[in-house]
Amino acid sequence: MKNKKRKKMYRRCLLCALIFTCLTLAGVGFLYYYEKIPGNIKLKMGEEQVLNIGLPLEGEIIRIQENTSGDSAAVPANGQGESNIPADSIYIDLSSPVTMRADTLSSYRMTLKLFGVIPFKQVNIDVIENMTLTPVGLPVGIYMKTDGVLVIGVGDFISVNGSSVSPSRYLLKTGDYILSLNGEAVTEKADFIEMVEDCGGQPVVLSVRRGGEIFDIEVQPYQNQSGEYKLGIWVRDNAQGVGTMTFVDGEGNFGALGHGINDVDTGMIMELSSGTLYKTDIVAIKKGVRGEPGEMTGMIEYNDNNIFGIITDNTERGIFGTCNDKMLACISAEPLPIGLKQEVEIGPAEIFCMVDGELKYYDIVIKECHFDHDNINRGIVLQVTDPELIALTGGIIQGMSGAPIIQNGRLIGAVTHVLINDSTSGYGIFIEEMIVH
Repeated sequence: MKNKKRKKMYRRCLLCALIFTCLTLAGVGFLYYYEKIPGNIKLKMGEEQVLNIGLPLEGEIIRIQENTSGDSAAVPANGQGESNIPADSIYIDLSSPVTMRADTLSSYRMTLKLFGVIPFKQVNIDVIENMTLTPVGLPVGIYMKTDGVLVIGVGDFISVNGSSVSPSRYLLKTGDYILSLNGEAVTEKADFIEMVEDCGGQPVVLSVRRGGEIFDIEVQPYQNQSGEYKLGIWVRDNAQGVGTMTFVDGEGNFGALGHGINDVDTGMIMELSSGTLYKTDIVAIKKGVRGEPGEMTGMIEYNDNNIFGIITDNTERGIFGTCNDKMLACISAEPLPIGLKQEVEIGPAEIFCMVDGELKYYDIVIKECHFDHDNINRGIVLQVTDPELIALTGGIIQGMSGAPIIQNGRLIGAVTHVLINDSTSGYGIFIEEMIVH
């Protein structure tokens, strides 16, 4: 009797384990294929684009935005029998390659169903202008001023009477920006410290930006053991470093780095009030090794003669702004068409950069593409294969962020990160993510 109960219980456990395993595999498979399909697809106006998904998915494409001209805008879907329906929606089957073309600037939404039945994913389609960009690959010096002073830490200190005080605790937070003190604008760290000292111990009113909200708080300063009035916070007002310019367009607008400039202590993207690009000379290279990324050391002279341009935006997709004539005169490459996500191939490619005083193309291999990665700066997985670059740098090093990635005569992205455990491998951002900053 006991043996029968044990066998029955054993069979139940096996069945539960089997069901759990099947559900887990189904879930993993679902997520894998979910990521293989971009959440956003861009099409170049007037150019055929092939979507080779290869999954049992059927979709309906619906127009969600009219073009400004007022003309009829259809999305022809070819390759499965001619389709050029002058209506607001068409149906497609993604189990085989689909060639799409749009001749007007519009936006669409594609609703996908697995086997034509199970809701799977909603994809936005944007038709963009067919553009060319000039890959740059030159190192540049970067100097940025924060919009206000950035609070990087809140803590306590010993007051003049020997007690521990923390005037700003529960009032200010790491990542806050202080915009003014008693109505007077705050732009410099040194000026802010002096303004606190000049208050003579009276409460001060700080205008603070936290996220998208601006509000006022009152803080009571205390004297430290040196007799100086303090608020118990650490602040920063600028950032500087070396990176690589990715591209410049026909009007002198540039994109660089492929990722934002984050504060070293808070990890947050620094909010920009002004920024400047400077000419830089690479004076030393530290090779990357397993467990320790390498870096390029640049010498920057912060004077007007060395200014290369103005930084207007610091975003998660990179830094952006305008080049001056000095910078434009240093650019030697020819403009290239951009390559969208669906045009990127697994296989050989090149990066274009300067690490030893000469702009060169270096061989890489694109290993993976993550079309819908949570981190847009890691959409491309790449590996350096060029023996010369590996001998010089060990692969990817700090300062190479922004190096343009070129494949099949198209500018497809930019280098963004190196893998700590393998200096030859790293990540990149798709160029289409940078151009929509």
